[in-house]
Amino acid sequence: MSAMEPDRSDDGGDDFLAAEFALGVLPGVELAALARRAEMDPAFARAVADWEERLLPLADGYAPADLPPGVKQTLDRHLFGIAGPAPRPGFWASLALWRGLAGTAMAAFLLALIVPQLMPKPAPPPDVMASLSAEASDVHYMAVYDAGTGTVRLAHMSGTPAAGRVFELWVVEGSAAPVSLGVIPTGAMVRIPISDAFRALLTSRAQMAISLEPPGGSPTGQPTGAVVAVGDLLDI
Repeated sequence: MSAMEPDRSDDGGDDFLAAEFALGVLPGVELAALARRAEMDPAFARAVADWEERLLPLADGYAPADLPPGVKQTLDRHLFGIAGPAPRPGFWASLALWRGLAGTAMAAFLLALIVPQLMPKPAPPPDVMASLSAEASDVHYMAVYDAGTGTVRLAHMSGTPAAGRVFELWVVEGSAAPVSLGVIPTGAMVRIPISDAFRALLTSRAQMAISLEPPGGSPTGQPTGAVVAVGDLLDI
């Protein structure tokens, strides 16, 4: 890293430099240059302070070591190329601290990348289909529910509603009340989007049905006319 390249947008720019400075992982020359910049550049100083605040809790498990001045000066000279008296210690000047922070931050970064890959992914719900018909009726529809897109593809095969009536599509699970999926056209293939609240109903535990209703659909929210087609939903 070079403090002479502050933009470095491909490496995170000034925010990344501030993080490196707060961790103290830069060579001595760059560390000193960024320390001078932090004194003159309020925005950069704020970025460093933000990183110090974020990283400080990670250092709780690292007790500071009370080393003789000669040991500290020798470490600075060998690790960072700093000669002479040690500078005033700051957050980033603790050797044990930056090593601990760097190791902890790297471990957290790797865990964030790896753990989601190890978590079992839930299996997508199966698509279902139904053939809707009835013995005493010539109405026949084919319905396929695409769980991935949350839509029902509906194909009209035969039959027309009585005069002054429309077809309305319902889904029924067990003894629960039917849920309307809307008025459906005749003589066409259509896609019906299913709201999130109703998608869980479209499984092999349910049936679809078609009833005759007044124009615009049932006024009560439940079937009011004859059921002219019905069929079990089957996994496909």
